[in-house]
Amino acid sequence: MRKRSRRPGREAIKEQRKARKKAQQELRQRQKAQGLCAPPRSTLSNGKSPYKTVEEERSARVDATGQQLKVYRAMLPVLLKRLSKIPDLRQPRKVRHKLTVLMIYGILCFAFQMTSRREANRKMTLPQFEANLRLLFPDLDQLPHNDTLGRLLSRMDVAEIEHAHLDMLEHLIRNKKFKRFLIAGCYPVAIDGSQKFVRDELWDAECLERKVSSKKDENKNQEQASEPAKQYYVNVLESCLAFQNGMVIPLLSEVLSFKQGDSQRDKQDCEQRAFKRLAQRLKKRFSHLPIMVLLDGLYANGPVMEFCRKNNWDFMIVLKDDSLPKIWEEINGLKGLQSENRFHHKWGNRCQKFQWVKDIDYDYADPLTGKKKTLKLHAVICEESWEEIAPGSTQVVVKTARHAWLSDQPLNRSNVHERCNLGARHRWGIEAGFLVEKHQGYQYEHCFSYDWQTMRGYHYLMRLGHALNVLARYSYALAKHIRHHGVRGVIAFVRDTLAGWWFSAQELARIATEPCQIRLE
Repeated sequence: MRKRSRRPGREAIKEQRKARKKAQQELRQRQKAQGLCAPPRSTLSNGKSPYKTVEEERSARVDATGQQLKVYRAMLPVLLKRLSKIPDLRQPRKVRHKLTVLMIYGILCFAFQMTSRREANRKMTLPQFEANLRLLFPDLDQLPHNDTLGRLLSRMDVAEIEHAHLDMLEHLIRNKKFKRFLIAGCYPVAIDGSQKFVRDELWDAECLERKVSSKKDENKNQEQASEPAKQYYVNVLESCLAFQNGMVIPLLSEVLSFKQGDSQRDKQDCEQRAFKRLAQRLKKRFSHLPIMVLLDGLYANGPVMEFCRKNNWDFMIVLKDDSLPKIWEEINGLKGLQSENRFHHKWGNRCQKFQWVKDIDYDYADPLTGKKKTLKLHAVICEESWEEIAPGSTQVVVKTARHAWLSDQPLNRSNVHERCNLGARHRWGIEAGFLVEKHQGYQYEHCFSYDWQTMRGYHYLMRLGHALNVLARYSYALAKHIRHHGVRGVIAFVRDTLAGWWFSAQELARIATEPCQIRLE
């Protein structure tokens, strides 16, 4: 006789789902009574189209396209002014497209999220798409082939594209567009590395190299084991403006290369070496800008912190449990003596307990001279707890987390929330930005070219296109469209509108001539 199944039936599953929803509702009500508020979760609408007629849809498409392109056009004069200064090394008699036209075309390819050079050739040169773009951007007299852009990038100084990107951000900073989102009066700059792509063959001398071994090779005896295979990859150290409202704007990129390594010690380029190059460029460009650097635990070392001090930069650096044991000894020893340095805080649905230690003497050896140096640091530990409904049940479980940071400035009750919750914790914004660029339309991991300089040029154009879309995403005018379509949905909505017959000549003329101003929410 068959045993009776212990698996719950359909009705039992429905009842369990209802009980779980009721438990979640009761938990939210109890948290609200305690002064706790769960962070809002924005999800796309699950309803049918809100447009009842073709005219309503046409009006929405025209409005969304106009507001999206308004951001592009607001930044266009700044970009054109800088891009026009790039030396054109092509033969004048063979030039068919201006350099600025090719640059704008490349930026728009990524702003409209074209997945490859071939897709850009197919879609952006459709007659209606091209006609609408020419009316909206008069500089685009005729759209080029993407291979023409690739040839230009292989001959020009692609770093000039990044200079145009910085000019655009400098223009926004000068106009105080980000003033409401500063942390302790500083611009929060998150820095982290990311892998761009990897190949099994050496396609350029600048590629980094690593050895990899499969599980089959590991199971073999040492005598039978073959030499591990080699991989050749591209890593990029990225920096972003990571504001407290979630707005993450791409800033500088430093591409790691084999030739930048230490040939005397047979070491290739790494994030630590690239950090110094990127930081020097950042300081040179924004010499008087107050900056707070947000770094992960890889950069918790004396040379990096001293470098930030010399640049007059504030910093918040993740302190891991297994790093800098001398710092942890000082923290554990001084916690009892500085027992008044405590602060309890409610943030979202979390109860937080902050404890900080001031004036920690950190000794380290200079990597070049070997001399002993001492830095005065400050540390803060955040222990937090929150309640959740356990998966698959109605039981309330308590979750806990612990975070620790090294700070350049002393902490107190009035600044610990701003520096930790609004500043240091938003370092995750650069990680979220990597996910967006890799998996949400910008093709970060796509090569675009096997010429090293051309690859870098496409990367800088991608970052610039992404920056324009971030500014559009956080503008007041597009908020209602973002809520309904989502970020990628709005970009696809605008792209499809430009490819269709939704505009009249008067509407295109109005969009192309109306004043452009960016208002960030």
